[in-house]
Amino acid sequence: MRMYDLIKKKRDGKELTKEEIKFFVDGYVQGEIPDYQVSALMMAIYFQKMTNEETVNLTREMMHSGDVVDLSKIDGIKVDKHSTGGVGDKTTIALAPLVAACNAPVAKMSGRGLGHTGGTLDKLEAIPGFSISLEDEKFINNVNTHKVAVCGQTAAIVPADKKLYALRDVTSTVDNMSLIASSIMSKKLASGADAIVLDVKTGSGAFMKTQDDSFALAKAMVDIGNGMDRETIGVITDMDQPLGCAVGNSLEVIEAIETLKGNGPKDFTELCLTLGSYMLVLSKVAKDFDEARTMLEEAINSKKALEKLKVFIEAQGGNPLVVDNYDLLPKASLEVDVKATKAGFINKIDAEEVGIGALILGAGRETKESEIDLSAGLKLLKKVGEEVKEGDVIARLYLNDESKKDNAYERVLNAYTISDVKPEQRKLIYGIVDKNGINKFN
Repeated sequence: MRMYDLIKKKRDGKELTKEEIKFFVDGYVQGEIPDYQVSALMMAIYFQKMTNEETVNLTREMMHSGDVVDLSKIDGIKVDKHSTGGVGDKTTIALAPLVAACNAPVAKMSGRGLGHTGGTLDKLEAIPGFSISLEDEKFINNVNTHKVAVCGQTAAIVPADKKLYALRDVTSTVDNMSLIASSIMSKKLASGADAIVLDVKTGSGAFMKTQDDSFALAKAMVDIGNGMDRETIGVITDMDQPLGCAVGNSLEVIEAIETLKGNGPKDFTELCLTLGSYMLVLSKVAKDFDEARTMLEEAINSKKALEKLKVFIEAQGGNPLVVDNYDLLPKASLEVDVKATKAGFINKIDAEEVGIGALILGAGRETKESEIDLSAGLKLLKKVGEEVKEGDVIARLYLNDESKKDNAYERVLNAYTISDVKPEQRKLIYGIVDKNGINKFN
């Protein structure tokens, strides 16, 4: 078998076999096939696309290019949630203990933030003492004992994706649905969960800016998951404005805790209840969506979810007292109010601009080597649809380096669009994709 023949075959729009895909993935990971030939194949795939079968086979070979986590020692159906990333997306911090409080095992491997999107691991590390590095035995024991554990992925998981993504990034071949879907799903499948709920974001702060693209990505990932015998559901959710009100690591931890106390922002609470309901259904803890939602609401009202959060934090070395004392979390030394320059209704909040504003303040990474300020970030005090007067405080910045203030202030102010007419309320959930196909909500 020759790489030259695979490139020519794909260039001409023909389908690669399972054996051919295995040949090029194995050869590239082992250093036997050079970058320039894989670059040519990626470009051929970019233009000629891949069939469903090709995409599943590519995902399978990428998944098996390194370690595959064995969670068979964990009791029950292990369910995981993956978000395609957004601004203010602190969902795992509230959702994992909430679902675990309903007796579904949540064994989750998460990532760090890069660019304007935040990472779950960085947010959890804002909790004093919290460790995201767990040995396999400890990880499994925590899930069996407490129904929840969250840790970082090891370097040995899916090395093919790391090499391929780096190559795609510099050859302008990232934006292909099969390559995106296989990149995401190979990591999720290698992480060992039995069932997966995908939170696929759409809008200005998302990787996929349009609903059509978001549904297409969800369909590709759901097809992969179900094609590899993992029950998978995709939920298409709004990211045209930031999720909740807090953006920044310690600020988002507080908002997640407040949500489990029953005081969370309406949109964030609704998202947790929706995703959590599908997780309980897939884990067979609830028979349908309505029963699952009732269970989750009861877990919040009875404080079971809040107590589970404390147990989760303590089990991973963190200080559970943060749940009742936010002064234990990193706190910024400076606060700056962003004020409306005109009266009217908040018509739009550009999520990506808000994310970049938080990044400038120190809450995110511009490169993998960047240091994060866990106390930096911002709060949105006014969201889409709300009425404001000139001079009203619409957002608040939290920072330690005053030299960053003016640039971040301009970014956040310019993210807001204020108009004379109250906008129509946007949906939070646009639809789902499951093994039966696409179901767009009216």
